[in-house]
Amino acid sequence: MDDLNALVNPSIGALVVALAAACALLLVLVLLLVRRTSRLDRRLRGVTRGAEGRSLEAILDAHLDKVYAVARDLDDLAARAAVLEANQRRALQRIGLVRYNPFEDTGGNQSFALAVVDARGDGFVVSSLHARAGTRVYGKAIAGGRSESALSAEEAEALRLALASGTDATRSG
Repeated sequence: MDDLNALVNPSIGALVVALAAACALLLVLVLLLVRRTSRLDRRLRGVTRGAEGRSLEAILDAHLDKVYAVARDLDDLAARAAVLEANQRRALQRIGLVRYNPFEDTGGNQSFALAVVDARGDGFVVSSLHARAGTRVYGKAIAGGRSESALSAEEAEALRLALASGTDATRSG
C-alpha cells in the first residue's frame, strides 16, 4: 500500500486538475444538451399544440392529411386558373377610340369610331356619324384583325389602336 501511496501522492495534484477539467467539460456538455432538449421540447409543443391526449403519430398524420388537402386545393386552383386564362383570351379586351369631326358644319368631335377586339383580333367596330340632321350608327365585324367590309380611315385607325394595345387606346382629332 505504501508503494501505491508513493505513486499517487506526487501526481495527485495533476489527477485532481484532470478530473476537475473532465467535470467542467461534462458540465458544459450537459448544459448544451439541456438547451438543445428544451429547444426540441418547444418545437414539439408547437407541433402538438391543441392535440392533448393524442400520440405524436396521430398528430403527424393529421398534419399530413392537411398537406394533402392543400395540395389538392392547389391543383384545383391551377386548373381553374387555366380555364380563366383561356376564357380571358376570348374576352373583348383591346379598345381603340377615334373621335373626329366628319362635316364642316358641326364641331366638337362628336363622331367616333370605336374598335373592340379580343386577343386574337376578333370583335367589332362601331362608328357614329353626327350631323345637324341626325346621327347614324354603323357596325362592322372584325375577324383576325381584318374586316370583310371596307373601313373608313377613322375606323381603320381605331382598329389599329385596338390591335396595338393590350389596354385602352384613344385618339381625338
